[in-house]
Amino acid sequence: MKWIIHRLQIPNSSPPQRLDQYLSQSVVDLSRTVAKKIIDLGGVHINGRRVRSCSTLIHSGDSVEVYIDHLPLDPYRLNDDDILYQDQYIIVINKPAMVDTQPTHARFKGTLFEALRWYLKDPFRPRQKAEIGMVQRLDRGTSGIIVFSIHPRAHKEMTRIFLQHEIKKDYLAVVQGAPEGGQGEIRSFLARSRKENRVKSVEKGGKEAITRFQTIENFSNYSLLNVEILTGRSHQIRAHMAEQNCPLVGDERYGGPSMVAGIDVVRPLLHAEKLAFRHPVLNENLDFVAPVPQDMLQVLTSLRKSR
Repeated sequence: MKWIIHRLQIPNSSPPQRLDQYLSQSVVDLSRTVAKKIIDLGGVHINGRRVRSCSTLIHSGDSVEVYIDHLPLDPYRLNDDDILYQDQYIIVINKPAMVDTQPTHARFKGTLFEALRWYLKDPFRPRQKAEIGMVQRLDRGTSGIIVFSIHPRAHKEMTRIFLQHEIKKDYLAVVQGAPEGGQGEIRSFLARSRKENRVKSVEKGGKEAITRFQTIENFSNYSLLNVEILTGRSHQIRAHMAEQNCPLVGDERYGGPSMVAGIDVVRPLLHAEKLAFRHPVLNENLDFVAPVPQDMLQVLTSLRKSR
């Protein structure tokens, strides 16, 4: 679902006014209660800067932008069930779908990065921010394993491990159709097309992307794939599978269906199932598996019944 963006200009000679009060009066169908929540999440910007205080005064000539992303207004919070592994150097998380990894224009609070900072805060030193290194990102709609370094000793080595591709990343993907041969490797250079608002393979320019796939299970006009990426480009799996005429189920941007076996699918059915690498400090082999999320299981169950 696309964001809604309201761009407002405060008329000259307008008296100062509280931000939450102004928004509830100026944006159609936006109550003061909802306005306060959007401000708290970080979805309101004054003169290009994010503002998270409802009592901020706006003045004549100010420009105000309101970003609404249609996600829950109650911010996401990590709980112990989301943590697959944690020591003093790294933390491995099973990210739910529909949670942004990093801050967006629409929110800072409730993103995985902010939720992790909140989870790691020291109750005895609440103003001391946790050391977090973000070496990996997952799309909002992608569920599954993501790792962060949380200690200065781990930051540089975790970055090197990812840059040198010394990490094994396996995904589960439900796609429309069946890839030719059932398995294969896709190599191309990917670049973002601003006009189409998506990533695609190009002959010149772009960044190299390597994707390996293997069919796990076939259904009527759908397939469950194991996908391994040897590079970590934005939208890599989504673009490569769409170019094989096998777009991900739920991935409308890349041509995937949003209705499967009578089920509305609200996100690309892509799950980061497995992650393996050597510990950046302890030098031990680590191997993680994240359980298949409920929405993907529901679709797979329906597809199996309809065969």
